[in-house]
Amino acid sequence: MSMKIMFVAVLICGFASVGVTAPIETPAEVQLTGDWTVSVTVPGSHPVAAEVEIPGPDIVTVAHEKYDRLPDFDAKTSAGWRRGVRLKGVVAAECTVEALLDPESLVIRDGLEPEAKTFKKGIDYEADLVSGTVGRLPEGEIAPDQPVYIDYQYAKQRLDSVVLSDDGRIVHKMGTPHASMPEPPALEPGEIRLANIYISGRLNALTNDHLYPILETVYPEPQANSTSIAEILLPKTLEKLESGESLTILAWGDSVTTFNRYQTMFVERLKARYPNAKIELVTEAWGGRNTGSYLSEPPGSEHNYQEKVLNKKPDLIVSEFVNDGGLSEAQVEERYGKILADFREIGAEWIILTPHYVRPGWMGLSSQRNIDDDPRAYVKGVRDLAKKNQIAVAEGSLRYGRLWRQGIPYITLMDNNINHPNMYGHKLFADSLMALFPKSE
Repeated sequence: MSMKIMFVAVLICGFASVGVTAPIETPAEVQLTGDWTVSVTVPGSHPVAAEVEIPGPDIVTVAHEKYDRLPDFDAKTSAGWRRGVRLKGVVAAECTVEALLDPESLVIRDGLEPEAKTFKKGIDYEADLVSGTVGRLPEGEIAPDQPVYIDYQYAKQRLDSVVLSDDGRIVHKMGTPHASMPEPPALEPGEIRLANIYISGRLNALTNDHLYPILETVYPEPQANSTSIAEILLPKTLEKLESGESLTILAWGDSVTTFNRYQTMFVERLKARYPNAKIELVTEAWGGRNTGSYLSEPPGSEHNYQEKVLNKKPDLIVSEFVNDGGLSEAQVEERYGKILADFREIGAEWIILTPHYVRPGWMGLSSQRNIDDDPRAYVKGVRDLAKKNQIAVAEGSLRYGRLWRQGIPYITLMDNNINHPNMYGHKLFADSLMALFPKSE
């Protein structure tokens, strides 16, 4: 791969959040010049240029990490984080972060003393060296309830920034390392972020996929016009918000909705925008399931669709189903068409929340850059269905697809490094929901 790969960082005029008094209006050129060096040029009447050295990954050495017992290694599951005990350094919520573990560093012993027995991989234990999980082999020498001590090395992720300082210098600022959710460094007054550099774990060198020039500082909200989506497609909801008549909102979804984050933010913002609003929020969510799961549940079950969704007779239903992401356009047309008919029969208005981006490999993505367009057929199916049937769509997907432009690899917003957004990720959902409603005067 050529190291002369160039990017353009568009610096947004009026970067008021960092107190810029003389915002840069010309682009900054960001270019790889070596394994760990980046050249940055800000052109203009007084151009500024610098070559910046980026520190390599943060390597952590773990010694004698104790586990009271090892489960049997489960080679049958396709989920690597479920194959055995999760090494603590690479844990991300209920999962692990792939490729952080140095596979050659793993050593398992039966004690702390120098003469402690060292167990053998493939004989006494097995390990998923990509996912960072370990389990005993029943035919080996690790007893079912035997404590073990594990040594290993792993790399934390990091999101550094190249910054234009208030005195006109181009400098490197190191972000906060974290296994799954690294954060970029905070800016001082007068500083402008030119690019983020994503250290995605164990790396031998940077590539273009690790460079995130700042192309925009915020999501480009549509210009306010005379008529909002809510006025056209959610008139009953809007009328109740404005009049103060009781409004019931049902948040219906999968594990993302079980966290009660985006829907709570949404309702709080509605109340702030409509001071007279009387809103009851009801959440019906089922982790690890999808709309088909609900439709298949028999009467009397905990998540029966008729009893837990339709019989609630909400005024507004907000649905979030990232677990429907594997549906084809035809399947969306069939299943969501039935759901639409059911909702209209009970008089409920509907907002479909398009899903966040998930683990890149699951979406067929080879990079977290240049991903404005969601590749999932499900998302296209939802948009087509909504357009044909006048359904409101809150575009969470569009906001996630542009994060790279803001210098953010979207996977760094996932609590579990796969598909569970953190608080900022849920804020993006709330933003997309509020964008449907008229803006305050």
